[in-house]
Amino acid sequence: MASLFSKVQTLLSANLHALVDKALKANSVAVLDEYIRQAENNLEDLQDALITVRGQVKTLERKWKLYQAEADQLDADIDRLLRAGKEDLAMAAQTQYNSKADMAEQYREQFEKQRGEADKLGDARLKLEAKLTTIKQEREHLLALLELAKSKEIAAKTIRSLDDLQGIGDSDIARVGDTIRARLDRADAEMETYSDRLDVRMDEVLDKSRLDGQLSERRRRLGLEDQ
Repeated sequence: MASLFSKVQTLLSANLHALVDKALKANSVAVLDEYIRQAENNLEDLQDALITVRGQVKTLERKWKLYQAEADQLDADIDRLLRAGKEDLAMAAQTQYNSKADMAEQYREQFEKQRGEADKLGDARLKLEAKLTTIKQEREHLLALLELAKSKEIAAKTIRSLDDLQGIGDSDIARVGDTIRARLDRADAEMETYSDRLDVRMDEVLDKSRLDGQLSERRRRLGLEDQ
């Protein structure tokens, strides 16, 4: 039991920040996986020990109360025998009472001790479960962070590769680049042409509209609108 408590205490006292820093330096969550493995194993041991100790607590409580009940009965019998003047029987009953009372006290003390052990085991289990949950959550966060860092490293390498290609002078790469730039230039020229044509047509429409308006005004003055 002492060994189990020592292992659990070591796990509970582990510094979360130190574990995460160690994982980051190693660029791996292996250190957290090892902690999780140990914690889960010790949780199983704690659960087994807790079940055993709680069983002992129930047994000790039952025996304590049994001997205490027998001692209480003998205590009443002693008084009854003394009132009846049966000194010898009272003496024998007193001897039995002392034995039962002693046994009851011993079982009560053992019961109190084991109940305290059960409480300590229960508290340790709850604390270790909470710590384990936190470690598992941090593992997921750290894993995502490491994946992001890996992606950024790949992106950085890709960018460096592209930068290196610019200085190589590879004819195929240069030709692809020239083709793309030529297509962009053509698209820009077509857009400019369409824009120019649209401007011309707009001007023509506006000029015709102005002339029509001027002629319509003249016809109105001359009374020729109906002709």
